[in-house]
Amino acid sequence: MDVFSANQSAQGIVEEAQQANALDHPAAFEIPRSAVIDIKDSISGRTYPLFIKLPKSYRSQPNKRYPVIYLTDSWYSFQIVSGATRFPMNFNKMDEAIIVAISYSEGSRGSSSRNRDYTPSVNPAWKDITGGAAAHRDFIETTVFDYVERHYRAEAGSRIFVGNSFGGLFGTYVLMSKPEMFDSYILGSPSYWWDKGYIFELEKQFRKSAKPVSAKVFIGIGELEKKVNGVGEDMVKEAQAFYDLMQQWSSRPQTKLLIIPEADHQTAFPTTAIHGLQWILGKCPPKGNCLQGNLN
Repeated sequence: MDVFSANQSAQGIVEEAQQANALDHPAAFEIPRSAVIDIKDSISGRTYPLFIKLPKSYRSQPNKRYPVIYLTDSWYSFQIVSGATRFPMNFNKMDEAIIVAISYSEGSRGSSSRNRDYTPSVNPAWKDITGGAAAHRDFIETTVFDYVERHYRAEAGSRIFVGNSFGGLFGTYVLMSKPEMFDSYILGSPSYWWDKGYIFELEKQFRKSAKPVSAKVFIGIGELEKKVNGVGEDMVKEAQAFYDLMQQWSSRPQTKLLIIPEADHQTAFPTTAIHGLQWILGKCPPKGNCLQGNLN
């Protein structure tokens, strides 16, 4: 066999090996324009990964600033919101935005991290540490906002909160403790049953304070999130009750309640997220031309 033939043969063997390796170890899917950044809470010493996705036009429009969508529970919320907003944003039906999902603290089980960080009161009945919502709120305000707004072209006056379940409870706590932190709140299936309805006690105090709220507030809940369907509490009734109480606030913020047909606690969030974001970021009139765009 001459040298040329030997080289060709060797190359063929290498290519076959590469193809076999690709079949055995297929590449993982990656969300375009996304990255994961670790950020440390200087007070607690805990490290939280941030899942970040930039808008499609971010590079082509270097002078443009973007709203930021902040998510809790990054492991499921980031994929859902990234996928659900891609079509309307690319087809000019929704303002483009940076997506930032705050994950659970490293070294903790996800459930332990969220039980600690998203609950506004200490509940001794729970095995996990609870009642860390104030500290987590302050971490987001002082550290996460600072990082995002220094490293990306974020529009500081356009922050959108999206949280689900305990994340919705946490968002409601932020709404009443520091309403100015976010310009809009999307509260999915909020766990208002927490600690015997502790959030309603906070609401009484907040309503008496007459503190102004200029934010828009969207609440989404599945119609099946009731005791009759095996849920521990009637979460639909609680969401409706909180929505009704907001109508009594002195500043009368813009609010919307969506009860999602045939949805339960595990399936309501995608609908809550996209309807809430369309309500906040939607820009296409009903009869407008929103068909110019592409799916990339």
